[in-house]
Amino acid sequence: MSDMSPATTPSGADRAAVMVMLLGEEDAARLLGRLSPEELRVLGAKMCELGEISPATIADAISNFASSANQSGISAHGRLDSVRRMMVGAVGDLKAENIMRSLAPEEQSAKTPALDLARWLEPEVLIPLVSDEPPQAIAVLLVQLDPVVAAKVLAGLPEHLHTPVVHRIAKLGPVSPDAIEILEQTLSTKISRAHGKSSLKMGGVRGAAEIINNSGRVLEKRIMPALGKLDKQLAKQLEQEMFKFEHLYVLDAQMMGQLLREVDGELLIDALKGIPDDERDHFFRAMSSRAADGLRDEIESRGRIKRADVEAAQQKILIVAKKLAAEGLLVFGDSGEDEYV
Repeated sequence: MSDMSPATTPSGADRAAVMVMLLGEEDAARLLGRLSPEELRVLGAKMCELGEISPATIADAISNFASSANQSGISAHGRLDSVRRMMVGAVGDLKAENIMRSLAPEEQSAKTPALDLARWLEPEVLIPLVSDEPPQAIAVLLVQLDPVVAAKVLAGLPEHLHTPVVHRIAKLGPVSPDAIEILEQTLSTKISRAHGKSSLKMGGVRGAAEIINNSGRVLEKRIMPALGKLDKQLAKQLEQEMFKFEHLYVLDAQMMGQLLREVDGELLIDALKGIPDDERDHFFRAMSSRAADGLRDEIESRGRIKRADVEAAQQKILIVAKKLAAEGLLVFGDSGEDEYV
């Protein structure tokens, strides 16, 4: 195996191999995936042959790359399309389009359809636009908005629409091009644009949960019991998605202590075994230093346990937390609305 010392004059392939090895493994893999078989063979051979690589050699490779880039530059032609493809690869179609609208609104303006334009409107503007629409149409629109905006729109709708809209959001799956087009045509009469016909997978239980989580507790208390009567199984799935183990982390030390006094020690060990050390600190802070140290030791000595057992323990603790919350002994964050008792 050769040694890339400063005295060795690196070739172009040597420098390319050094640059690839400076990348993280995932980035390097994506880059190598674009090469031809022959290029991969040459570059792979160089990467294996280089041996120890000195700081001077690394500096030479970077300098050579910078010099080449300085001479050739990077064309602006097709830049937005290139950035959009990267964004789609990173976060998916729908989120990528939302990001691109904020990055280059002027580029989007020439082809801004009604649904795209709706994403830029304030809740106060959207509410009167959709208040007389059927729940299914409102659901398709809300899942394309930021959850905070969607929550404000939902809260501003007539009360009789709240539960049907959330029910339809939670049940949404692939939305047909025809359904999107109908909604587009309806909105176009009010905000005068047209939408593309691509079929999008929208909504679902998670989408509905995000909207309700941002709606405030008053609206949640109104919707969830009614949704339970309409679709008991769906309401249960929605409740599980809304209330996860990490939501316990917002409890202050006093309320966390209240929760821990109601939880069996063995159950707590299993539940905390499945989360990182820094997340366990939310629970340790509610204990004395002696009790926290003892719990740390027990978690460490517990050994490996099944992920299913961890999740089962966490669910049992969540049941206790929900009971205490219903009794007013625990409060999870800001409700977003004033409540009086």
